Amino acid sequence: MLYERVPGMSFTLRPARDADIPALAQLIPESVRGLSGGYYTPGQVESALAHIFGVDTRLIEDGTYFVAEADGQIVGGGGWSRRSTLFGGDERKAGAPDDLLDPATDPARVRAFFVHPDWARRGIGRALLSACESAAREAGFRSLELVATRPGEPLYTACGFDIVERFDIPVRGGDPLPAARMAKVLAPPLPS
Repeated sequence: MLYERVPGMSFTLRPARDADIPALAQLIPESVRGLSGGYYTPGQVESALAHIFGVDTRLIEDGTYFVAEADGQIVGGGGWSRRSTLFGGDERKAGAPDDLLDPATDPARVRAFFVHPDWARRGIGRALLSACESAAREAGFRSLELVATRPGEPLYTACGFDIVERFDIPVRGGDPLPAARMAKVLAPPLPS
């Protein structure tokens, strides 16, 4: 997918590139602060921004992270991964192994979804998720897994994901962040 104009929508999707990292680093806190109210305390939000959420440059390097652009601005981002990390940006991984998964036996990971609050509920999350599902299916994966924050859970549920378990993500020096591990079986590819 080079550029894809989403029918009926005022944004385009494309693979992220290294030059997008500064814009993504700005988008992530705007998204988390703007969309987490009512779900998490301000302290949980700030701790999560400091220790969990952030740009995952491996997704960009792997070509599995997409951005949504509108009027020349990045207004959303989300990706999938063929690697073992389930959630968190570069800082959270900090040298931890990120082994390749086996598409025949492991679920692909849906990762790092963020939408600017001014662009929420306009189809960006669904479009990004659809692009990720298609790409993971093309790579041979038969299922997906993700960790959903409370604000993201309604989107993933509406898109066919089921909650596998609820748990708290420990946050260094702060209150834990309630989350849910969710999964979805991918429909087989259509015959050519």
